[in-house]
Amino acid sequence: MQAATRSRLTLTCILVTILLDMIGVGIIVPVLPELLEDLTGGSVANAAVIGGYLVFAYAFMQFVFSPVLGNLSDRFGRRPVLLCSLLGLTFDYLMMSIAPVVWYLFIGRIIAGIAGAALATATAYMADITPPHKRTHRFGLIGAAFGLGFIIGPVIGGELGELGPRVPFYAAAGLAFANFLFGLFVLPESLPKHSRRKFDIRRANPFGAVAALRKYPSVLWLLAVLFFFQMAAQSLPTVFSYFTVEVFQFTSSTIGRTLGAFGIGFAISQALLAAPLARGMGEPAVAMIGLLAAITAFAGVAFASDVFYLYLFIMVGTVSGLAPPAINSVLSRQVPDNGQGELQGAVNAASSLATIIGPLFATQIFSYYSAAPGTPAYFPGAPFIAASVSVLAALIIFGIAAWRFELSHRPSVANHPHVPGTPPPGQVRIAPIEDDTDNPPRR
Repeated sequence: MQAATRSRLTLTCILVTILLDMIGVGIIVPVLPELLEDLTGGSVANAAVIGGYLVFAYAFMQFVFSPVLGNLSDRFGRRPVLLCSLLGLTFDYLMMSIAPVVWYLFIGRIIAGIAGAALATATAYMADITPPHKRTHRFGLIGAAFGLGFIIGPVIGGELGELGPRVPFYAAAGLAFANFLFGLFVLPESLPKHSRRKFDIRRANPFGAVAALRKYPSVLWLLAVLFFFQMAAQSLPTVFSYFTVEVFQFTSSTIGRTLGAFGIGFAISQALLAAPLARGMGEPAVAMIGLLAAITAFAGVAFASDVFYLYLFIMVGTVSGLAPPAINSVLSRQVPDNGQGELQGAVNAASSLATIIGPLFATQIFSYYSAAPGTPAYFPGAPFIAASVSVLAALIIFGIAAWRFELSHRPSVANHPHVPGTPPPGQVRIAPIEDDTDNPPRR
C-alpha cells in the first residue's frame, strides 16, 4: 500500500510539473502578436515574421540541448535536470515581461529553449516509473497534461491580456517558480545511482543521439514521423493567433478561449481515448487515425470562410491528439530501459528541429500571403495547407515503418538493457500504480 501511494504521488507530481509548465507557455500565446506590434510598430504580418524568428531561437536551443539534458539525466538523475530547467524558465518570463526592445525577447527565448529541453527528461521520468505495456496510457496522461495546460494557459493569458500585453508574462514567471518549488519539495528521483550510465559528449548532441540509436532502425523511421508531424503541429500555436487576428479580427480573449476549447478536446483524446483504442486496435492504427485527423483539420482551417467552419475543423483536429502517445509508446519499446533518457533526448531533438523549420516557414508563408489584402495572392490560410502536406508525409512514412518492422507485433526490449551486467532498471525503481502482473503484455 505504501509503495502504491508513493507511486501515485510520484506520477501526480510529474504530471503537475508538466501541467504548470504548459500553463506558463500557453499564457503568453494570445498576447504575443499585440506585444510584438507594440514593440515594432508594424503590422500583423511583420509581427508574425518576428514571432517566427522567436520560435526559431527557442527551438534551435532545444535542438542543441535536448540530447545534452537527456544524457545528463541518464548520468545524474532526472530530478536535478528538471529543477534547473524550471529556474531557467522563471528567468525567461521575467526577461520577456520587462522587455523594452525586441532583442530582450530573443534573449529570453534562448534561455527558455535551453531550459525547455528538459521535456525529454520529464518523458524519460515517466518511462522510468511505467512498465512497457502501460506506456501508451501514461504517455497519454502526459499529453493530457499538455492539453489541460493548453486549456488553462491561453484562457488565463487571454483574460490577463485585457489588462495589458505584459501582464501574462508576470503570471507565467510566477507559475514557473511555483513549479520549481513544487518539484523541489515533492518530486523524488526516479533513476537510482546503480542504474545510471556515464556521460558521453559524443552522444550528447542531436546527431550523436540519433547515431547512437542506429542499432534500432525502426526508431529512425519513427523519429522521421515525429519530425514531419511536429513540423506541421507547430503551425497551430505559431500562426493561429496571427491568422485569426487577420481573418476574423479575434481579440486576445477570443484567441485564448478558442485555444482553450482545442485543448479540452486534445486532452480528452489523449487521456480518455488513446489507451482504450490502442488496446482494441493496436497503437499503429491509433496513430494513423490521429494523423488522418490532423490532415483533415489543417486543410479545413486553411479554407474556413467563417467562425463556424473554423471551430468545426478545430474539433476535428482534437482527434490528432491520439497520434503522439501511440507513436511515443511504440518508440519507447524499441530501446532498453537504460537508454530511455537518450531516446527521449533524440525525440525532443527531432521535435525541436521540426520546430526550427516549421514555424519559420509557416510565419514566412503567412506574411507573404497576407501582406497585400485584396490581391490574387492573398491567402492567410496557406501555412495550414503546408502543414497538411507535412502530416501526409508523416502518415506515409509511418505506414511503411509499421509494415516493414511489424510494429503491431514487435516485442518490447524496454526491460532488457543492452549493456551486459547492467542491473535491470525501469519498473523496479518505483512501484507502478497498477500491479505489473495485471494485464501483462502480449508477446
